[in-house]
Amino acid sequence: MGRQLRGTIMLFMTALIWGTAFVAQKSGMDSVSPVAFNGIRTLIGGIALLPVIYIMTRVAKNKGTYHEETPQEKKILWIGGVCCGLALMLAGNIQQIGMCYTTAGKTGFITALYVILVPLLGLVLKKKIRPIFWACVAASAVGLYLLCIPADGGFGNINKGDVIILVCSLMFAFHILTIDYFSPKVDGVKLSCIQFFVAGLLSCILAPILDPAMGFALPGIENLMDGWFEILYAGIMSCGVAYTFQVVAQADVEPTLASMILCLESVFAVIAGAILLGETMGAREIIGCALMFAAIVVAQLPSKDPAAEIDGK
Repeated sequence: MGRQLRGTIMLFMTALIWGTAFVAQKSGMDSVSPVAFNGIRTLIGGIALLPVIYIMTRVAKNKGTYHEETPQEKKILWIGGVCCGLALMLAGNIQQIGMCYTTAGKTGFITALYVILVPLLGLVLKKKIRPIFWACVAASAVGLYLLCIPADGGFGNINKGDVIILVCSLMFAFHILTIDYFSPKVDGVKLSCIQFFVAGLLSCILAPILDPAMGFALPGIENLMDGWFEILYAGIMSCGVAYTFQVVAQADVEPTLASMILCLESVFAVIAGAILLGETMGAREIIGCALMFAAIVVAQLPSKDPAAEIDGK
């Protein structure tokens, strides 16, 4: 099997795991409160990356390509890990809370709007945006309207869970910009591992405060045992396995193709929600999803002018 084909398959698996993880996050809250669930699964994600870091370090040493971080690089790594972890903690918990009130399928599509929001936030940094991108913004806005606003009602009937997930998408955009700033300076897998531990620890500290304040009972041992599969899947598979697949695969797959494959995460979320949770969408919502998906894909197409292109991943 060629390296590019292997990488493509791994990226499809990454999108599939991330898409189905929305179902695990949704069904897991039948047993575990949202902030507690997010804290535990994120901690597990950090633990899952520890052996990955060990193996990658051993391989690099055997190949003679290992680089020992300088004290300055270690400082940047930890500062970056804390900053990314704070952003991930906010985005992840807002997403988990929003999923209490909306479907896994909608969550997948609305969250994916970070691809559109990242370049828009880049305007603050005086980065250029291609003219076609504004068409993507318009298409995604129309798609979001069709997906979230009922045909027989106005904005007053919008699902509050959809609004919360839209805020989550904005938070993930900030998270991605934070990663984009620190990742070129440090080891990406180590940065991700630290951010998972920071986000997980902070979420576990906040869970006894936030979950009861929102009307959710804190989970006991019995609740954790009931939701063990969802917690482990969202932690080990979504954070550990999928992230590792992405890092390995993108070394062999052209970036634009990789981004488009990963966009399938939102499609897999809808399919998994329908099959595993019995979620349904009407024609109006399906058209909305199609418009949003098209906008997300087009937004990641390469520009002929490199200076005008903003990476949304």
